[in-house]
Amino acid sequence: MKKTDARYSVKQLSELAGVSIRTLHHYDQIDLLKPAERAESRYRYYQKEQLYRLQQILFYRELDYPLDEIRKILDDPAFDLKHSLKSQRAQLINQIGRTRRLLDTIDKTIVQLENESDMISDKEMYEGFSQNDVDQMRSEAIKNWGEDQVKAAEQRIKDMGKDQWKKVQQHGDDICKRLVTLMDREPTALQVQQEVANYHQHLCTFYEVSLERYRALGEMYVADERFAAHFEKFGIGLAAFLNQAIQVFCDRGMKVE
Repeated sequence: MKKTDARYSVKQLSELAGVSIRTLHHYDQIDLLKPAERAESRYRYYQKEQLYRLQQILFYRELDYPLDEIRKILDDPAFDLKHSLKSQRAQLINQIGRTRRLLDTIDKTIVQLENESDMISDKEMYEGFSQNDVDQMRSEAIKNWGEDQVKAAEQRIKDMGKDQWKKVQQHGDDICKRLVTLMDREPTALQVQQEVANYHQHLCTFYEVSLERYRALGEMYVADERFAAHFEKFGIGLAAFLNQAIQVFCDRGMKVE
């Protein structure tokens, strides 16, 4: 041993590596990590070579290798420290990636659980309609527009949360109330068309409403008694008036003139 080589007592190595003195004694007893020298006082002293070996032991322990297997690996004449470090580095990078993915999953689950109480139920989504009406309307919508679009629209509503959903509902109701006050005018009137444009934007909150779809919806508001009843609660004749105004709006290319 060169006198200039640094040496560490058990206590110093314990503090440096973050392992207990008992652990270092145990590693010595099982021939996993022997000290570089023992003083006459029986004190153990370690040098840089033992620090490198301890680093390897701790890396392999972090990767859940049993102590017996670690000893065999490190005592193998073919063992190469640099190659081992590169291999461990690659494994740790993979482990970091898995850990990050797990953290992302945990974070998403926490957010979901925290927002669960704010999630809109199917009953709240279709409030005002009977369960039989809901089942029929969903079946008809799926037939007309496709299941993916219906589910996407429902998911948008659920993602809003109860407070936002109430605001969206209120916005739609307010438009209907304003339209009722305009029923003494022609469906072509500027204010009527502005409200029809507002209602179109309101519907686009849930799904994309093309000219053809908006025209079809207007016709359905009159033909389907379930929807007609919804609009008639704001004012008698609103369903028919809204449909007429929607047809004008669509005839004009969905432009307010």
